[in-house]
Amino acid sequence: MDVTPGGSSPAAPGGLPASAAAISLQDIRKQYPDSTVAVADLSLEVKAGELVVLIGPSGCGKSTVLRMINRLIEPTAGRILLDDEDVTAADPVRLRRRIGYVIQNVGLFPHQTILANVGTVPRLIGWSSARIRTRSEELLELVGLDPATFGRRYPHELSGGQRQRVGVARALAADPVVLLMDEPFSAVDPIARARLQEEFLRLQAEVRKTIVLVTHDLDEAVRLGDRIAILSQGGKLEQYDTPAALLGEPASPFVREFVGTDRGIRRLAVTPVTRDLLDPPDASTEPGLPTVRLGSSLYDALATMLTSNADHARVTGDGEPLGLLSRHRLLSIDYPADPVERA
Repeated sequence: MDVTPGGSSPAAPGGLPASAAAISLQDIRKQYPDSTVAVADLSLEVKAGELVVLIGPSGCGKSTVLRMINRLIEPTAGRILLDDEDVTAADPVRLRRRIGYVIQNVGLFPHQTILANVGTVPRLIGWSSARIRTRSEELLELVGLDPATFGRRYPHELSGGQRQRVGVARALAADPVVLLMDEPFSAVDPIARARLQEEFLRLQAEVRKTIVLVTHDLDEAVRLGDRIAILSQGGKLEQYDTPAALLGEPASPFVREFVGTDRGIRRLAVTPVTRDLLDPPDASTEPGLPTVRLGSSLYDALATMLTSNADHARVTGDGEPLGLLSRHRLLSIDYPADPVERA
């Protein structure tokens, strides 16, 4: 396969670089002829291999930012760097062949088979037919679709969730340096969305691409993002942080209101069980204690204890008992206070 877990790949034919690239947005601005400013002087750094989520209220410019990265929308001012290359001066067609793009309604070609859809960009850059077929089959397997079953089908013969998987496979086909995703899971039902998110996290663990994802769903942002950028009107960056830090310490009243009063529950979902929270294994003699793994979220640990009506859970790592987690201690963790509450 052209993509190796945790690493980069050899360059593809046609001069296409094959790796994960860092993204640097430097004072980018989008102002329309009627003087409307969609994005005002935004600066943002995305590390290679990182998944960054852009989120904010409707009209805050998050999709505009995404489309400026691949120049579907031309920035009015500023620089956009992929590693050290300023792409605002690059050939936009060539640039887009380096960047995978996944949209809400997938955009598959209805008259082409699934295999042909996945191989679109490799065909454009001149890969051989044999290599295109091999790559397309590998990627269908990677996104959980058997190429022998689905490869010869047409888009209308697939469910919405299956089509979305094909869209991700197509975006990855030529081993892009960056993957852009514009509300990729919002058009499917909640159950399918949760499954797609799980599959996507598994996929990202294997391919480690640099991903910028736009969503309006805070739970999705918290679940998927390594870091989250909250934007307000005009593309103003309100806070850029890890999910746990963003939920634990909102940087402004705007962010505090945006993440909501139930941010404590969301914070449990992104805070792991760590050794410093554990009591010695003999701290409780309760029979039949439930078990959770080290590194599980505190939310999952609490849910396990509540379901079992237990005050403790045994925590294991690599199959070995490490200690006990107390429900009381979990609920009394002293998270940092909000800055607006300290003021």
